[in-house]
Amino acid sequence: MPTAVLLVGAVYCLHRAGRRVPEDVAVGGFDDSKVASTPVPRLTTIRQPWARLSAEMVRLLLGHLAGESYAAVILPAEPVIRGSA
Repeated sequence: MPTAVLLVGAVYCLHRAGRRVPEDVAVGGFDDSKVASTPVPRLTTIRQPWARLSAEMVRLLLGHLAGESYAAVILPAEPVIRGSA
């Protein structure tokens, strides 16, 4: 389940508890799905390079199956600042 879906539920629960987002509680996620840009307030997230992430996972898996050693891979991520933080 995308984190944005969970965050929409969290924002709803915060609202029902009398808390304001982002005035009382900042909310942020880590998938920048389309869901993140639809609620009010729009959700702050981190955008990840999904195509490159998937390609690296496959490359590492195939290398591992072939007996190759591997090191950590760091991919760029981009903050998407919206109204929830």
